[in-house]
Amino acid sequence: MELTPVQLIGYAASLVIALSMTMNSIVKFRLINLVGALTFSVYGFVVGAIPVGVLNAFIFFVDVYYLWKIFSKNEVFETLELRPENRYLIRFLEFHDKEIQQHFPGFSYKPEMNTVSFFILRDTSVAGVFLAHKEDDDVLRVGLDFVIPQYRDFKNGKYVYVRVMNRFAKSGFKKVVATGSSKKYASYLKKLGFTERPDGLYEKSLL
Repeated sequence: MELTPVQLIGYAASLVIALSMTMNSIVKFRLINLVGALTFSVYGFVVGAIPVGVLNAFIFFVDVYYLWKIFSKNEVFETLELRPENRYLIRFLEFHDKEIQQHFPGFSYKPEMNTVSFFILRDTSVAGVFLAHKEDDDVLRVGLDFVIPQYRDFKNGKYVYVRVMNRFAKSGFKKVVATGSSKKYASYLKKLGFTERPDGLYEKSLL
């Protein structure tokens, strides 16, 4: 049976809403769900299913409202510096290891490697962890830059690579180097101003 354009809209809306339910990130969930709700609302009004149209229009505006709250909220970002052998740090890495391996395949924590270790706090909640070491006199090599799913809205990256890196620049570092160990992480680095080098590493100048 050949589907009509209106039926295709309905199926597409259902697919988008189903996809939104698989998102770990609340921001991605809201954005994708917003698109699905808007599409379903249009579908409902077109086919004369007014309750469907009204309900999904309501969901659309709810998503818009919460996205506005997320992006306009003035959160307090802080770093909590850690000793390499910190027990909570080790437990945090163990707990999130499966997720970490997806973005940093083969990552293994080596306390002796880290000269820079800190948690990223958002309103005093641990949102992620940043581990790095001094590779040369003026190069900071990132070992791990991990953010837990519910905080993956790009704010952490901006905080670390803008505000925190200014502090490292004052300490004498001239550039940051990271490995694009997964496609998602490589894309994340590019958005933060890193450029890919011929050797496959990603580099950002602090000058």
